[in-house]
Amino acid sequence: MTTSGAPTRPRFKRSSPRKKSQLRSRRLAAGEAEAAGGPALARAPLPSPLEVDAVPRIGHALPREFFEVDALDLAPRLLGKLLRRDEVILRITEVEAYRPNDSACHGRFGITARTAPVFGPGGHAYVYLCYGLHMMLNIVADMEGVGAAVLIRSCSPVTGLETIQRRRGQQTEKPILLTGPGKVGQALGLSTDWSNHPLYTPGGLEVLDGPEPEAILVGPRVGIDYASPEHVAAPWRFAIAGTPWISAPKNTLWPR
Repeated sequence: MTTSGAPTRPRFKRSSPRKKSQLRSRRLAAGEAEAAGGPALARAPLPSPLEVDAVPRIGHALPREFFEVDALDLAPRLLGKLLRRDEVILRITEVEAYRPNDSACHGRFGITARTAPVFGPGGHAYVYLCYGLHMMLNIVADMEGVGAAVLIRSCSPVTGLETIQRRRGQQTEKPILLTGPGKVGQALGLSTDWSNHPLYTPGGLEVLDGPEPEAILVGPRVGIDYASPEHVAAPWRFAIAGTPWISAPKNTLWPR
């Protein structure tokens, strides 16, 4: 609402002498940095909040023996571990286990040109194309010849956010960026050529040690209605509790 008459002069809050002194000190420091050939403090880029806490905790590549266990044991152990390809590092936040004699596992078809990596050594990648669109990353579990793997369902970004966004075609930092197995494969720039790649060797695509989650959620796997009832209901889906980087549905998960 406005009133007639002379316009009222705007009031500005005065800065305290102490605050003025602090601002003056910052400007002087910035000028000194530029004079010395360094960047001004005001222009120094701030680290991404996604990277600040995670980068110092990146560990070494996990050994092959880490993966040579039952898929149901490997799946929760992978939560909090890191996937690295070039400058992109993702923290694994959600997985699903697929085991021998599992009516939802690709190993049920036996060894074919597509499924052969599932029967390979533990710690190798199994990447397959889903619906002709999505590259799905699995980590082979157990010993060679068993036919078991863990599907990487969701991750959170640690480094390489711009590359992730470009590959995904989404300029966002929200969980929609990486909550879903096809999104993870796209963010890492994977193709089926990565199948059989050893994830415990330096370079390329590798799994690194990372901080263990404080609590874990479990529930039935997603999108396996074709499987037998006992396997549809089996609580072989695992996720980090308290993180938003989990795919839908979330209401089928409960504390472990």
